[in-house]
Amino acid sequence: MADRGQQGVDGERGVDGERVDERILVDRALAGDRAALESVVGIVRGPVYRLALRMEWRPPDAEDAGQEILIRIITGLASWDGRSALTTWSYRVAVNHLLNRRRRTDRAELSFDALGDELDRSAAEEAYTGVDAELLAEEVRLSCTQAVLQCLGPDERVAYVLGDIMRLPNREAAWIAGIGDAAFRKRLQRAREAVRAFTAGRCGVIDRRGSCRCERRVTRALSAGRLQPERLPLARHPVDPAVEAAARDLAELGSVGALMRSHPAYAAPRAVTAAITDLLRSDRYAFLRPADTE
Repeated sequence: MADRGQQGVDGERGVDGERVDERILVDRALAGDRAALESVVGIVRGPVYRLALRMEWRPPDAEDAGQEILIRIITGLASWDGRSALTTWSYRVAVNHLLNRRRRTDRAELSFDALGDELDRSAAEEAYTGVDAELLAEEVRLSCTQAVLQCLGPDERVAYVLGDIMRLPNREAAWIAGIGDAAFRKRLQRAREAVRAFTAGRCGVIDRRGSCRCERRVTRALSAGRLQPERLPLARHPVDPAVEAAARDLAELGSVGALMRSHPAYAAPRAVTAAITDLLRSDRYAFLRPADTE
């Protein structure tokens, strides 16, 4: 199940397992309650990391972005007015940061043409049948869907991730993206059309008549060093057992949207929160409290 940001302000499950009111929790955090602030981090860290991963492509980049976003959430917590769910507001903070982060980097954007050429070169390959064949094909599939997202422009990628992968209501997603409802719908439609056009007749997961099959890409990816059996960042990525994972049965993935949503509920790595938790428990915590900076 996709993360649902708009769950109202009448409560989220805190890290202590009890039902707590978000407003009360945030007020306690702003008043200097470290446990409350750690609970706030516990609520938003998973959703924020999963959003960052779909935007940033690779887990190490998502980890870095996730830490940066959590700090921004903590230092800007006083600006949350409670009219949206805490997670929804955190998504907006995250999207703003991720778009600005992208603009600051010199990383070249991947194109549909370049990715299509790479996929087409593997069409005639034999299916890999060696050790861990199924697991390696799974890594290829997950990596490929991540790569498809990178072929979208940043704004269209935001719209597609919020609208088709996370399946947020248009109005909520538009607010997170910082644009009007009509503009969001247009961006989402452009992104959908681009992804559908790219996968049509090519993706064998959606249509068995497609020219590209994950198991045929394994050998080529191994030879090029893009796929390393001892290091499978997506297929072996820890998952969050508290969040219902998307369907993993490839036989059920009969549409582009289902394919793009089929990633598991990735858990935020310890690295994302360890540094934040250490910071909150240190003497530097006072400098993070918005109430102390006014």
